[in-house]
Amino acid sequence: MNVKLLIDAIVRQTTVMIAQLSTTAGIRAPLAHVADQVFVELVKEIEAQGVGRKVVADMFGMALRSYQKKVQRLTESATLRDRTLWEAVLDFIQASGGVTRTRLLERFKHDGEQNVAAVVNDLINSGLLYKTGRGPSTVYGITSEEDYRRLLDEDTLDTVSSLAWITIYRQAGITEQDLQRYINVDEAVLHKGLQVLIDDGRVTRQDNDEGQSVLTTRTVTVPVGSEYGWEAAVFDHYQALVTAVCMKLNSKAGRSAKDDLIGGATLSFDVYDGHPHEQEVYAQLQTVRTLVNELWDKVSSHNKANPVPEDKKVKVTFYFGQTLDSTELTDCDNEEE
Repeated sequence: MNVKLLIDAIVRQTTVMIAQLSTTAGIRAPLAHVADQVFVELVKEIEAQGVGRKVVADMFGMALRSYQKKVQRLTESATLRDRTLWEAVLDFIQASGGVTRTRLLERFKHDGEQNVAAVVNDLINSGLLYKTGRGPSTVYGITSEEDYRRLLDEDTLDTVSSLAWITIYRQAGITEQDLQRYINVDEAVLHKGLQVLIDDGRVTRQDNDEGQSVLTTRTVTVPVGSEYGWEAAVFDHYQALVTAVCMKLNSKAGRSAKDDLIGGATLSFDVYDGHPHEQEVYAQLQTVRTLVNELWDKVSSHNKANPVPEDKKVKVTFYFGQTLDSTELTDCDNEEE
């Protein structure tokens, strides 16, 4: 097996997803930290598997001393994020108390007029900016500092709560300190997001046998079409896929078999408008979702009346998805897709 080629292919597909996420809903997310973050996370995972630092340094083509210095530098600055044009434009308008289109383009002339216009359009569509007037005399201003902060805080809090909820479900009995490693946000923000989950009854805090305060949740549900929690749904699906692949790679069996309990399958159907099985193929996602939800309801109902002992629990994760690829559809333009 040529592992290098497989790694290259997976990295390529992962960057495609990161690129899509970075421009979701018109937001231009900062990416300057991604390369460093990938390095730090790779180092942690490889060393956690018992590989010595000298070997890890060699894997990255680095001398041991250079490797250690880089790890130390990046670990110490892991919470720093470079500013994007999106942030710079927003901060400039906020600090100026409102600016004309001419002044704005002059200030960011090195970034290109089209780029600045795209960023301003994103900010207006996001509700963070307003505009009055037309042409060069158009004035851009912050909706209001109070509303702006509230919008950012609520959006961040929703995302933190959703990601914390799914992480607690997957890492049963995790402490708040360990949760901080999975969700890289300010400690106060994470605590506030956790409190929302606890107040809602979605998460409980209790002491384990060692006297540690740990977090648990019985289930996680993100309704289809939900406006909030989609980040957690995307993360959970991706995590389920990665976990299944990793466990398959670590299994002694190596190859797949009909009676496998761990694994996956990818099937593609070629159809056309008027194909005798067209609608049957299109409806497969809804069909599978209905069948799995019915089974999930039955299992949940039984477990509610007959709680599963923690020392005997086997968590079975089933993931599935569907997408359409045709000349009539562009990437992520079709909501039904």
